[in-house]
Amino acid sequence: MIKLFVGLGNPGPEYEATRHNAGFWWIDQVARQLGVRLVAERSYHGLMARTQVRGQTVWLLEPQTFMNLSGKSVAALARFYKIAPEQILVVHDELDLAPGQAKLKRGGGHAGHNGLRDIHAQLGTGDYWRLRLGIGHPGDRAEVVGWVLRKPPADELAQIETAITRSAQAFEQLVMGEMERATVQIHTDKPPRAKPPKPAAEPPAD
Repeated sequence: MIKLFVGLGNPGPEYEATRHNAGFWWIDQVARQLGVRLVAERSYHGLMARTQVRGQTVWLLEPQTFMNLSGKSVAALARFYKIAPEQILVVHDELDLAPGQAKLKRGGGHAGHNGLRDIHAQLGTGDYWRLRLGIGHPGDRAEVVGWVLRKPPADELAQIETAITRSAQAFEQLVMGEMERATVQIHTDKPPRAKPPKPAAEPPAD
């Protein structure tokens, strides 16, 4: 079961609409679904909401430490409430996926993502869940920093928002530990093709 849902981003209005804040956008979407409000919690260096979902206590967290210190916030809350790494889902922007795609995975490296790098360091492990929201790649590694800190054009933003809406619908499945069902919901970026109607049976010949 997932108890702690973390969205990664940078605080402040100048970063609010940038690609690097896709994790914040996902948490905001879930907060709207649940009808809860994130409030500043100095003890956990972030914006947090605590609520009940199908009898389970869950936490939503947006670290306000800036991206490269995200682990400070995550580890503080996880330690206080005794939440194990495998009960944590970190939602973040992913260069290696196209806008509109989202992928769920557990464990692995940080692939150079500064937020994940610090969470690894602070938790002492990479054995937590990740929800990777595609933002696309600029095509040149030298342009990555500028890419993630810029606003996506309207068409890309619409695709990212579609992926957020789709994957946020798996929230209860994630809470209940139904990871296979959640994976199907999150990874399906195109609706299944409708089956053609069966031809009507011909009336029997006289």
